[in-house]
Amino acid sequence: MKREQISIPGTAADFEPGEHRDSMCAYRSDDRAVTLYLADCLAVIERLPAESVDVVWADPPYFLSGGGSTCRGGQRASVDKGKWDAPSTVAGMHAWNKAWLMACRRVLKPTGTLWACGNRHNIHSLGFAMQELGYRGLNDVTWQKPNPPPNLGCRTLTDDAETILWASRDRKARHIFNYAAMRAENGGKQMKTTWRFPPPTGDEVKHGRYPTQKPVALIRRALRASLPVDGTVLDPFMGSGTAGVAARELGAKYIGIDLSDEAVKLAVTRITETPASPRVEVPDMTAYAALCDLCDEMPYDEFATMMRDLQVIQRHRTEAEMVRELAGSQV
Repeated sequence: MKREQISIPGTAADFEPGEHRDSMCAYRSDDRAVTLYLADCLAVIERLPAESVDVVWADPPYFLSGGGSTCRGGQRASVDKGKWDAPSTVAGMHAWNKAWLMACRRVLKPTGTLWACGNRHNIHSLGFAMQELGYRGLNDVTWQKPNPPPNLGCRTLTDDAETILWASRDRKARHIFNYAAMRAENGGKQMKTTWRFPPPTGDEVKHGRYPTQKPVALIRRALRASLPVDGTVLDPFMGSGTAGVAARELGAKYIGIDLSDEAVKLAVTRITETPASPRVEVPDMTAYAALCDLCDEMPYDEFATMMRDLQVIQRHRTEAEMVRELAGSQV
């Protein structure tokens, strides 16, 4: 697919003098916070510097477009998304998943994490590939969809959820987790792993629907949980640019990649109408990392007792103050 086939408003090739000029780059925002590529993700990622990305949001092909059907608007409709989502052999699918996960792992910072979406068609391959490559699994998040379409075949349970794997680069990595922000978002309680969001509607699809599009609120929560201030998000399967919209709303930098010119056009339209917001400050994670080191060194029962005593004594203090005081007193 030739780049000149695309006509996109913006500053696609407006680079600074002396800066590398990449023919795969389809768009770059005036504030240089957003860069979109029309290309294969492996070709782009291999050109990115090592340890340059804070969060990878990946919504890869599920490989479910095999002639099945679903219910849409009360009518039977095909689930086929396109050739890019056509089923492969098990070995071929796994080799592909392992290839892009390996590429993403190279560009992740030591504190960075990866979110990978899937369902029963591909999620087991993703999880196994992560284990093979040395990722550390952190959580399996369930995206639960209210009022899912009915199961027309009546031979299986009705699908109402997808899985999102959250992982750090390796077992020794001290990944960023904005615990206080997630607890505040959940009404002062610890954030759990079942997230209930409706599929995209209204303004999110006003420029057109795109296959497998996720709601902005879902991705925004994932990014808020794992992004540092002024962080960079890599999206190797950009689609309609929902992760770019979420990153823009959080004041983060965004690198999006897709093979479809339709996807790139739609992503540019959505992202350019989203005003950049200053990144909400999150607690300094240095003390938290020190606390994690302490947790690794102490017997679990002793550590748990110390934490419980601290919570009883200092219940009136904020979570961030507790962590900083405890880490400072023990390190």
